[in-house]
Amino acid sequence: MMRLEKFERGDFEQLIKWINHEEILTAWSGKLFSFPLTTRSLEWYIRDTNEINVSEAFVYKAVDDDGKMIGHISLGSISWKDSAARLTRVLVGDPGDRSKGCCHDMVKAVLKIAFEELNLHRVGLGVYSDNPAATKCYEKNGFITEGVSRDIMWRNNKWYSMIEMSILENEWRSLNA
Repeated sequence: MMRLEKFERGDFEQLIKWINHEEILTAWSGKLFSFPLTTRSLEWYIRDTNEINVSEAFVYKAVDDDGKMIGHISLGSISWKDSAARLTRVLVGDPGDRSKGCCHDMVKAVLKIAFEELNLHRVGLGVYSDNPAATKCYEKNGFITEGVSRDIMWRNNKWYSMIEMSILENEWRSLNA
């Protein structure tokens, strides 16, 4: 089992260890951060998130039953007016924890917060086309592909597209009834 807890300064070191290559950083955050990930950039990240969301931080670490941090996930770009948000910065840190359903459980947990606690109507996300495992995880959680922003990122002498996906509250409730 897995639970979500607030991501704090004490978690920075583990996240920095996991993001030990520029490609991992880009898959996790797009162009938001520069490689290497630093304590200073993570300080900005949680400070900025906390300021935007007033007293609520929607940046989480995923923790297993033994208290071991296994991942990171956040819910950002919240529009209270439009009752919408974006799922961002999803990472199962240790390669040994991947392909075990951890990502699925993290996404499921954050959607429960989005739809039951925050009463949102829509959660969207963007995933790079070179990450089929993530796309499959999101589809398993009920996300539907809305479109593709073609050739949005140039990396390693190749263009990558961004797959835009979303799930609506009623779709999520049907899956979790």
